[in-house]
Amino acid sequence: MAIDLDRFTISFPDGYDDRLEFETPSKGYLRDVMVHLDDGSSYKLFFIDPIRLQQDLQADVANGREYYAEPGMVVLPEITTQNIQKAVAGLLRESFFEQLKPLPKAASDKLRG
Repeated sequence: MAIDLDRFTISFPDGYDDRLEFETPSKGYLRDVMVHLDDGSSYKLFFIDPIRLQQDLQADVANGREYYAEPGMVVLPEITTQNIQKAVAGLLRESFFEQLKPLPKAASDKLRG
């Protein structure tokens, strides 16, 4: 599923259908969300809610890893399609993507489908 908004397109992971969209808030995370800007650059983001973030951190600490990190991590109160769209629009307004290194063009084109 891809969402076209003003200055960007969001591509959700393969298999992100109505069922997965319904289940995602309960899971508390969604990885491999691609943001394609109108300048041709693309970024892979990982969305997670605070409860899942805490659970994952606690699990890592229990396993001897004193931190939890994911590339492109964005924390949202609830992981929904609408919240992801709003967050990406806000991140774009705040020049967030200017602080990140875009994916190489070949990888971006492959993930874009």
